[in-house]
Amino acid sequence: MSGAEHRLLFHGGAFAAVTRSGDVTGAREARPDGFFLGDTRHLSRWQLTVDGAVPTLLAADPAATGPAAARAVLVPPTDRDEPPPHTVFREQHVAGGALVDTLRITGNRAEPEKLWLALTVDADFADQFELRADHRVYGKPHAVRAREVLPAGVEFRYRRGAWRARTTVTAEPPPDAVEETGSGARRLVWHLKLAPHETTELTLRAAAASGTEEADPAPGAPGASGAPSASGAPAAGPAAGRNGTPRPRTAASPGAPPAAGTASTPSAAAPPDLARAAEQGLADLDGLLIPAAGPGGEEVRVPAAGVPWFLALVGRHALVASLFALHHRPALARDTLLALAATQAGEADGEPGKIVHEVRHGELAHFGQVPYGRYYGAVDTTPLFLVLLGALTEHTGDDGPARRLEPQARAAVEWMFRDGGLADSGYLRCRPDDGAPAGQSWRDSPGALCAADGTRATGTLAPAAPQGYAHAALTHTARLAATAWADPALADRLTAAADGLRTRFLADFWLPGPDFPALALDGAGRPADALSSDAGHLLWSGLLDADRARWVGRRLLEPDFFSGWGVRTVAAEQGAYHPMAYHRGGVWPHDNAILALGLARYGLHEEARTVVAALTDLAARTAHRLPEAVAGYPRTAQPTPIPVPHAATPQSWSATTPLALLTALAAADSP
Repeated sequence: MSGAEHRLLFHGGAFAAVTRSGDVTGAREARPDGFFLGDTRHLSRWQLTVDGAVPTLLAADPAATGPAAARAVLVPPTDRDEPPPHTVFREQHVAGGALVDTLRITGNRAEPEKLWLALTVDADFADQFELRADHRVYGKPHAVRAREVLPAGVEFRYRRGAWRARTTVTAEPPPDAVEETGSGARRLVWHLKLAPHETTELTLRAAAASGTEEADPAPGAPGASGAPSASGAPAAGPAAGRNGTPRPRTAASPGAPPAAGTASTPSAAAPPDLARAAEQGLADLDGLLIPAAGPGGEEVRVPAAGVPWFLALVGRHALVASLFALHHRPALARDTLLALAATQAGEADGEPGKIVHEVRHGELAHFGQVPYGRYYGAVDTTPLFLVLLGALTEHTGDDGPARRLEPQARAAVEWMFRDGGLADSGYLRCRPDDGAPAGQSWRDSPGALCAADGTRATGTLAPAAPQGYAHAALTHTARLAATAWADPALADRLTAAADGLRTRFLADFWLPGPDFPALALDGAGRPADALSSDAGHLLWSGLLDADRARWVGRRLLEPDFFSGWGVRTVAAEQGAYHPMAYHRGGVWPHDNAILALGLARYGLHEEARTVVAALTDLAARTAHRLPEAVAGYPRTAQPTPIPVPHAATPQSWSATTPLALLTALAAADSP
């Protein structure tokens, strides 16, 4: 959906995917368009005609005023010898749970002109999961649809049991007529008269709302899950001002490496392309903020994972993005922690203390037809929650959040030992549900946890990266226990557990032949020997000792790993490698940002600069908006970065990657 044929406008939990002309065609194939809020497509048709014809697109500006807005210039189709009699200047934006479409029609002739303008609109209220190209069909028994003509437009309504949704289309000035089309859509019609060179303006608004009958669906009202609808409220600005270049930060002293995510201090100015990427990333981050509720019901705003399919709270993405942005948006970390504390698993969820992976508010989630109303199928969100809590406390010097969230943090720690597997197996392990990704970590595509020859690891798995997060979580939480909670016994227990985890890991995961950590342990405790970029996560988390860390860091910059745009997810000289595979050959900016921070942590400053430079070049080639992933082809053979199919852009941890790179670069440049 992020391809050139569509433009994405997004803000506050709502997004529109429109053609470059600004239309919605009703597509249901691999790249469906529409206006969406809360996983529901509230507009499936939004098509402009003038005098019965589709206008011709002259120009389009997808970044006119940020990620929430776009512009297009349209004219009626004419031949070469007849200049267009009028021009339509179209500007669209998303805000407050609504799509606003402003049309300025300017006459180009010295004589009056009459024309009729029409907008065909419809709302199919399809759930996002119905529109994905996975050929699944979801029953919707007893669903009822209705349409009502209003004085200023038309309203579409949908009801299924207690679930309701509506889309209200209004216009200023009101249409002269609202016509039926025979397909269920409605056509709003205006008969316009333009004086010579006159400009007239129409403002069209499609406001969306959905939820349960008990919580009447209105923009800003709580839905069935208690999460408020999009309100369009502004988010907090960056440390240097909303439109200012973020200040780079230095990493903490690698001589005594702290756990991942700790605070740092300002340093030198960023390279221009990296500064522009950071500005673009902060603009995208503003657009990706969605409303959620904290433990006390207070409204907070958290980063959604990405557009189009993951404009939702996804724990892993929100936590990593908040860690990357900590020195520029500390309030984001606080809000993310509150939202995840409010959705933490309880006794009824089977694994109390576990941090949620994904939260959805759509119709199919409400009826349990997809498992994502609150889905806990991830092994890494719980330790990352503890890492962020500790990092926020150390960065701000304020232990208020740590004291408020002490019950949730203690429950998260106990989950790691009890259900996570630390107590009985010594590692965090994955016991996936039927049909769930086997890894339950950021490597969540089929076969991503594998041997060097590509053979998939089986059984109850222990992925390498989450063990690093666990070590960082234990270290951070031990500090909180010793200070904010005044519990030295717990601090000693967690410190001993962190030391024991490191000792076990170096004994069980280290591959003596390549001198490199395994990607995972399978169900029988055998190492999956693929050489992977997850080793960079181990540097970032501080799990490796200094000698091994420096060896691994340099190894990751060898040609089989380093493509020129960044480090591949697996080394290219293995049977597992595929340059277009998400986790078996692609290059992920956020994965490389974690590596860059890890390199800086262990004093590998030249290597960190190499990674930062590669990603800065990648940003410069992608309009300074870093993609989710690019193919692993070597830059020497393919000088243009190639997108990985189906990669999402924009995405929260890609948007915040430049901020992490600033931190790594500042550390490398510090004396």
